[in-house]
Amino acid sequence: MYICSLIYKNLHKMSKIVKLSKEDANASGASLKGYLHTTYHKLVELLGEPTYLPEDSGDGKVNFEWVVKFNGEIFTIYDWKTYDPEYSMYELDRWNIGGKTYYGEFIDYIEFKLN
Repeated sequence: MYICSLIYKNLHKMSKIVKLSKEDANASGASLKGYLHTTYHKLVELLGEPTYLPEDSGDGKVNFEWVVKFNGEIFTIYDWKTYDPEYSMYELDRWNIGGKTYYGEFIDYIEFKLN
């Protein structure tokens, strides 16, 4: 059990999340992959300020969105249809994960870092 835990932790040390700037964030074609149960403030602690803020969403369906690269793949973490930035910041505890590829390693890594 200890050896498995040690290997798991070492694998996570090799992985890296890079938050993309607005100029580099091209997540078009991404689709919903799953959910992340956490808070806005924990995401800010881990990833910094969101890539996109409420004023960036033309249709008002997304208030906060992080666009990140993880092991060469682009993923997004975002709220969806809360229509209220304050709610997303202080009450929302289920965030959407978007991407173009399998997200299992990404969600495992994020959850590992958040805990």
